[in-house]
Amino acid sequence: MNSIYEKIGKTISELRRAHDRNKGISQDALARAIKTTPNTISRWETAVYKPSADDLVKLAKFFGVSISVFFPDTDLSSKQQALMSATGDLDNREMDEVIEYAKFRKARQVLKSEKNKK
Repeated sequence: MNSIYEKIGKTISELRRAHDRNKGISQDALARAIKTTPNTISRWETAVYKPSADDLVKLAKFFGVSISVFFPDTDLSSKQQALMSATGDLDNREMDEVIEYAKFRKARQVLKSEKNKK
């Protein structure tokens, strides 16, 4: 497998087939659930189309998995994976709050570091 999109497509297909205790879910039903078309699901699975980050979030939420499942070769720390899992079902407003808090913590860290240099 050469591209990340081929890996993502394979993962989508595997999640779809394993859904509901291995009963599976059709491309049509999945498409309705995440508000896209069956053709799009098919093309994601074959890497003809490239799903966006928003698409991957919708898929992860639907299947009840972390978005990191689409990136198995990515070297994420356990803390990064936990953060991705914990924020997976937040709405946009809640996610914006988490991002703002992270920026605040980072800024605080930078200021503390600068103060310690003096």
